[in-house]
Parts: sequence; C-alpha cells; structure tokens
Amino acid sequence: MKFALLGIFAASSLALGIAVSHSAAEEAPENASPIYGVTIPEGYRDWKFIAPAQEAPPLDELRAVLGNDIAVDAYKKGILPFPDGSILVKLAYKRKQSTEFAPATVPGAPTTVQVMVKDSKKYPDSHGWGFGRFVDGKPVDVAQHQTCLSCHVGNVKDHDYVFTRYAP
Repeated sequence: MKFALLGIFAASSLALGIAVSHSAAEEAPENASPIYGVTIPEGYRDWKFIAPAQEAPPLDELRAVLGNDIAVDAYKKGILPFPDGSILVKLAYKRKQSTEFAPATVPGAPTTVQVMVKDSKKYPDSHGWGFGRFVDGKPVDVAQHQTCLSCHVGNVKDHDYVFTRYAP
C-alpha cells in the first residue's frame, strides 16, 4: 500500500512539474508582439530573399521581404495556403538619396521589422497567421498590431492573406 501511494505521489508530482513547465514555456517572452506573441526569428538575416517593395509617401520606405525555407518552398511551388511553419520577415528602411549616384535611392535608417508566422493551430482566429511589428528590436503597441490582420483580410484574402509575391 505504501508503495502504491508513493507511486501515485511520484506520478502526480511529475505531471504537476510537466504542467508547470509547459505553461511557463507558453508565456510570451518580453520581446514578443502583443496579441500574437510573435518574436523576431533568430538568423532571419540569412534567409532567402522573396521580393522588394517600395512604399510611397508618407512612409517613403524601401522594403525587402525574406522567408524561411518553408515559405520559400511554398512560393516556388505555388502552394496556397502557405504551410504551417512558414515565416516571412519584412525589413523596412527610410529611402535615402545615394551620395554616389543622384538618381538612385539606398536604404537609410531602419524603421521596422515585420514578421508573419503561419501556425493554424496557434492562430485560428487570424486565418492561421500571427503578426509582429518591431522598432529597434522591441514590439510596437497593441493598436498598431490590431491593424495588421484587418489590412491583410481586407486586401489579400485570396492569396492566403499575404501581400508579397515571389520576385522572379
């Protein structure tokens, strides 16, 4: 009887430990975006180039979209919706006139890093996508994040809520 109770106690303690560590792992890190809990992925600067973008005034930005291998593969194969695990990162910079060649513009000061993460189980209420927008490596406020989904839903729902197309 003592061994049976000891076994139950040990199993209960193990289950409690797993539950505590699991819930702690689900807590969003300090640098996570509000609403979605998205963070800037490690190593994203080494990801593959998807496409450039240029925003007209008032933003007047140069942008480059990068993707992880899952996203790049989906783009190349024309797979929609994007598979879970796809991550897109948009780097945005103020446009600056080149000092070497007057007609050219070059990236100036960085403005934002924007991240989209596809996880249909984690983000079912936002069509499978989680969003993050960061300035100087820190997430921006909730109000700015609330506009992410509405803009994507209002404009590109037929392309799995993604604006960027793969540049040939």
